[in-house]
Amino acid sequence: MTAPTPSLTWPSATAIGSLPGTDAREAARAATGSFEDFPYLAELPARGPGADMIGRTIGLLAEIWAHLEPSGWRVSDRPGRDTRRARSWLGEDLDALEEFTQDHDGLVKVQAVGPWTLATSLELRGGEAALSDPGAVRDLAASLTEGLRAHLADVRRRVPAATLVLQLDEPSLTAVLTGTVPTASGYRTHRAPDRQLVESTLRDVLAVTEGPTVVHSCAPHVPFALLRRAGADALSFDFSLLTERDDEAIGEAVEAGTRLFTGVVPGSDTALSDPAGSVMGVRSLWRRLGLSPAILPRSVVVTPSCGLAGASPAYARAAMAHCVRAARSLADHPE
Repeated sequence: MTAPTPSLTWPSATAIGSLPGTDAREAARAATGSFEDFPYLAELPARGPGADMIGRTIGLLAEIWAHLEPSGWRVSDRPGRDTRRARSWLGEDLDALEEFTQDHDGLVKVQAVGPWTLATSLELRGGEAALSDPGAVRDLAASLTEGLRAHLADVRRRVPAATLVLQLDEPSLTAVLTGTVPTASGYRTHRAPDRQLVESTLRDVLAVTEGPTVVHSCAPHVPFALLRRAGADALSFDFSLLTERDDEAIGEAVEAGTRLFTGVVPGSDTALSDPAGSVMGVRSLWRRLGLSPAILPRSVVVTPSCGLAGASPAYARAAMAHCVRAARSLADHPE
């Protein structure tokens, strides 16, 4: 992929993707108003299947369609009601984003499910996950790439002055790599694919854009080194799930210029600490790794730990504002 130019300045805070509620305009107002420097295309899963991250991404696919079964999304021979609904909701969200970013000339983030999480979530016609068939995974990744190409072009037409950031959501990636994704029967698990294949598949999808890329996972044991090798410019994760086993990979990422989207603000309703307290762990990590405090503010983007779909609307707004204040605290007092 083409790496972002060295002059690119990453804003200090943003959110992951999902918000509570069903009103596209209200969500766009919140996503753009909370993060004036780094707005994003919000997802509203409360509207129902097709508005969730899996359904939305299935609606983006090129020449692959799916419908809903009681067990989840399953491949179809032709586009049906479920696919059309997913595309319609995406259109509403894009219209709202366009309305609130008319003069925006900075970064705008769009999200889609990555190929490996998608392969665990989309069933083939026989009911087994696409992950069970290497050929199906290959076709799915190619379809996703072409769908993203068209999607990004559409967003560029709507927000022509912006620089688009592509975020791939891969919460199931660790389970894929460790061979712990259950089969349809639940009695077995799918065999782990070769790690080089996982890496190359991600690389091919990320290469769809010349702009900056992020890979997000709110699962434990994120494969940071693999994601960096695949070409991710930034790594997004739930900071509370880090362990000292991740220190080396995190240190190498920072030294290589990879940005860290640190999920330090809880994604569901709770009492929020003071902003400085929310990023205390980030400062501690920096000291433990022996990294220069001077590079901390430009290496870290503060986010919620995961999506905010399960939060109340009031808490979601408070959490996003808290991210901005916590990032400001980090910039003002990195040590």
